[in-house]
Amino acid sequence: MKTQAYAALSADSPLKPYEFDCRALRPDDVAIEILYSGVCHSDLHTVKNDWGWTIYPTVPGHEIVGRVTDIGSQVTKYKIGDPVAVGCMVDSCQTCTHCHSGEEQFCEEGFTQTYNSPDRITQEITKGGYAKHIVVKEAFVLNIPDKLDLAKAAPLLCAGITTYSPLRTWNVGPGSKIAVIGMGGLGHMAIKLAVAMGAHVTVISRSDAKKQDAMDLGADAFLVSDDSECMASAASQFELIIDTVPVKHDITPYMPLLTLDGTITLVGQVGPIAELNTVPMVMGRRRVAGSLIGGIAQTQEMLDFCARMNILPEVEMIKMQDINQAFERLEKSDVHYRFVIDMKASEF
Repeated sequence: MKTQAYAALSADSPLKPYEFDCRALRPDDVAIEILYSGVCHSDLHTVKNDWGWTIYPTVPGHEIVGRVTDIGSQVTKYKIGDPVAVGCMVDSCQTCTHCHSGEEQFCEEGFTQTYNSPDRITQEITKGGYAKHIVVKEAFVLNIPDKLDLAKAAPLLCAGITTYSPLRTWNVGPGSKIAVIGMGGLGHMAIKLAVAMGAHVTVISRSDAKKQDAMDLGADAFLVSDDSECMASAASQFELIIDTVPVKHDITPYMPLLTLDGTITLVGQVGPIAELNTVPMVMGRRRVAGSLIGGIAQTQEMLDFCARMNILPEVEMIKMQDINQAFERLEKSDVHYRFVIDMKASEF
């Protein structure tokens, strides 16, 4: 089946209309008409080949919401017409220890990314959500609860699970004191999710420009990182700090804010950070960790939690033909707080 998409043909070319063949339906596959696709900072990094592994042409998009149009002969969980979602993964070995424990994102053979990744059977390069259709293995398709607004739910598939997973890993709940560094697509979801879990949430930013927004999202406090007195007053307060900054930066100033045995977990930057001074780590038995999305079961848990708690991202709807302007704005952090592509309103 041919489908229409937008693709980047090189690192320095704008995305443009592109046609490709979706793979033939396998017995355990689900065919999906894509209704909405979130725009992630990772899409921008991939298009520009910032990480050095982009395979062109690339069709980005790993925050996908759509409806089932066909199913393979062995599919049992979904029927034609069901609203469904696809996140950052579309396959894994499903036999290793991590896959068996519901941590497919840490598959020992490497998980298959929704786009820019070789299919495990054909080795064809996967193509993502900036398209009208996608075919995905049933085990990696997620159910969209009835209470979730399909038009706003797409960013949950990356921004949502990327911040939900560390909150669950570090057992955040009522009485927890956590901080969130940065308030973009990831940061604003971390705030909403942590508040819903009952935590006391402080937002850390370089200026107070987003203070009112942070409060509106449910944060309890706001800390300006460029204010040394404010930073000193917050020493040893937080059990967990979620760092959502997506570029190289220095995390040393944030380490003294952690309690004894506290953790700062990196979910934004994929790549180098500034040289770290270990003194505040050693003196407070503090930790630096990383976290990568979440497994399929946990992603479904997150979607169900968001439906139950009425949590949705703050989104700005765009058309597919406006994606290059959206990327320009994304580079400038000029989005409140996530772009979502409305496929029905788009031209290809």
